[in-house]
Amino acid sequence: MTAARPVTPSTILAHELAELSALADGGADPELAARLRAATALAAGLEPYLGRCTTPESPALAALARRTRERDWAGRAGDGVVVALEQEMLSGHVEGQVLRFLVHATRARRVLEVGMFTGYSALAMAEALPEDGEVVACEIDPDVARFAQECFAASPAGGRIAVRVGPALDTLRDLAGAGAPFDLVFVDADKAGYRAYLDAILDGGLLAPHGLVAVDNTLMQGEPYLPGERSGNGAAIAAFNEAVAADPRVEQVLVPLRDGLTLIRRAGS
Repeated sequence: MTAARPVTPSTILAHELAELSALADGGADPELAARLRAATALAAGLEPYLGRCTTPESPALAALARRTRERDWAGRAGDGVVVALEQEMLSGHVEGQVLRFLVHATRARRVLEVGMFTGYSALAMAEALPEDGEVVACEIDPDVARFAQECFAASPAGGRIAVRVGPALDTLRDLAGAGAPFDLVFVDADKAGYRAYLDAILDGGLLAPHGLVAVDNTLMQGEPYLPGERSGNGAAIAAFNEAVAADPRVEQVLVPLRDGLTLIRRAGS
């Protein structure tokens, strides 16, 4: 099992400060070294402390996270879907608990997830739903979908999750035709597709009148606000954030949770 690499602004900052602190420890300025050690502790301690102060995950979620960490994603046998996967794509404990809170706060009965990966967020939300609630989870990779469904089968809440395998926009069009809106939508898929997914949700009648959309990775390792050249994902997220901020249909807030979580609702609803 490989260690998770830093992929959020706070963990990247902690990693950089730790390396600078190690360099400074061998230097001639003890005050600088001490301040760098203090800054490293401040940055590195944040996410572990959030986890300790957050309601623990269920045994089923802990088992799903453990199975995800233990799998060799680089060496997986796929089904012809060329998508780079890694354990860091898992939503994880604190974000999972935030999604559970959103299910309760919106009193959701129907939840839509665009981009499932191994199913941590889908299962976290399903656990918070009433017995007759449903999560419809979109996943493009059949291999990953099978992995997630094996994990769901081990949970009492797994039966509330319906997995749709295929391109998400196709699934969204099918769901729009069915005419049954969702109370909560979680988007965590290919970053270049975010704007099209949001438009399909808003224009296709997929969001209930008082519904909420949560969009993951909207800080994208700090790239949208840092100077310099951006990756493809960084540029896509920067463009998406600007489009949402300028969209009169919605109001939104970008929460600095892990790699950024933007909450979106219809303006005036």
